[in-house]
Amino acid sequence: QVHLVESGGGLVQPGGSLRLSCAASGSIFSINAMGWYRQAPGKERELVARITSGGSTNYGDSVKGRFTISRDNAKNTVYLQMNSLKPEDTAVYYCNLEFVMKWESTYHYLDHWGQGTLVTVSS
Repeated sequence: QVHLVESGGGLVQPGGSLRLSCAASGSIFSINAMGWYRQAPGKERELVARITSGGSTNYGDSVKGRFTISRDNAKNTVYLQMNSLKPEDTAVYYCNLEFVMKWESTYHYLDHWGQGTLVTVSS
């Protein structure tokens, strides 16, 4: 089993900042990438930011220049620093893990989602 523990969501005023964390644990042989996605009411889930094991990053267009993703490989943890938050950033933020699980002599490429953490940007 694989577990993702997300934290850091909450209510913040426009222009404020929040930092999300997501820690992965369990039957993980290696991690290919970790990322954050979000889903606002009535909208599809979209990429916020993603970081590979090598440190390459990509961001959704709407958050470029405001959000920063980082990773602590030793702790299997990914962080999302969100600055200059806007009301349109309000959504449930989901952590995603792309990993390899070794089962007997075979390797399986899988992904796993966290339960989500709510970010509300409002005055």
